[in-house]
Amino acid sequence: MNLEAFVLGCGGMMPLPYRHLTSVLVRREGSLFLFDGGEGTQVSLRRLNLKWKKINAIFISHTHADHVTGIPGIMMLSSQVERTEPLYIFGPPKTAEYIESSRKVLDMYINYPVIVKEITEPGVVYSEEDFYIRAFPLKHTKTCVGYTLEELDRPGEFNPQKAVELGVPCGPLFSKLQHGESVTATDGSTVHPEQVMGPKRSGRKLSYVTDTMYLPSIAKEVQGSDLLFCEGMFAKEFEDQALEKKHMTSEQAAIIARDAKVDKMALIHYSPRYTDYELSTLAEEAQKIFPNTVLSRDRMIFEIPNKD
Repeated sequence: MNLEAFVLGCGGMMPLPYRHLTSVLVRREGSLFLFDGGEGTQVSLRRLNLKWKKINAIFISHTHADHVTGIPGIMMLSSQVERTEPLYIFGPPKTAEYIESSRKVLDMYINYPVIVKEITEPGVVYSEEDFYIRAFPLKHTKTCVGYTLEELDRPGEFNPQKAVELGVPCGPLFSKLQHGESVTATDGSTVHPEQVMGPKRSGRKLSYVTDTMYLPSIAKEVQGSDLLFCEGMFAKEFEDQALEKKHMTSEQAAIIARDAKVDKMALIHYSPRYTDYELSTLAEEAQKIFPNTVLSRDRMIFEIPNKD
C-alpha cells in the first residue's frame, strides 16, 4: 500500500515567489489528507497534478493566517465537481469559527457535507480500519497541535507450504488463515493462524510538527517515525528570537529527531529571512545532530516504503 507525502509549501509567515506557505498532502492509496493550507496551496496541488478535489480530511495545526488562508479556496473549488463524501476538518479551538465565518462572508456554495471537529485534548481524531491520525499539544503563541499518522501492525507473511504440511488444502481456507481465522484440516485437526503466519510486520508512521517552541515531550509523540516533518524556522544564531516567538531552530528540531529515533527528518516552515541558497545553513546545523535531515522544498515528494 502506497504512502506518499507531497510538500505543497515549506515557508512560514509570508509567501515568497519561490516558496509557498507550509502545507503537506499525504496520500495513502486512494485517501488524501491535507495538513495545513496557506496561500499557494492550490498552485502546488495543480502543478503536482493531484486530485485535490477528493481530499478526505484537512488537519489544521493552528489558525494563524499562514496556515489556513488557502483552505476556503479549496472548499469552494471542491464544489465544482459532484461530491457526496463529507470533508472533515480538524483543528484546535477557533477552527469552526474560522470555517463558518469564511463560508458566510464569502457566500460559499458547498454541495457536500463539511464536518468540523475541534481538538480539545490529545488523542486519536481520525481513524480507518488499519490506521489512525492522532493529535498532540504543541506550544506556540496560540493553541497549536501536531499530528501523527500511524498504521496498525500488518499480519506476518503467510507460509503456504507449512499450511499444506498441516493438512490445509489450497483454496479459501488459506484466505481465512491469513485473516486470522482458525480452520479445520483434512484430518479433522484445527490449524491456527499463528502456525502458518510469520511475526507481525510494523506499520509506518508519519509526523507533522510546526509552529512550536522546543519541547522535550515532542520526541515522545513522534517516536519511531519513518518521516518527521518538523519546523526549523531559524538558525542557531537566532535562538533567542525563536524562543521569544515560540518557534524552533533547526538544531532543536534535530534534537527531537535524534531523541525520537526517527528514520528521516524533513525540515519545513522556514523564516522568509532565508533565501533558498541560505537554507543550507539550517540543514548543516541540523545534520550535525541528526545526519538524516533533508530540506523540504515546494513540490518535493517523499515516498515512505514498508520496512519489511
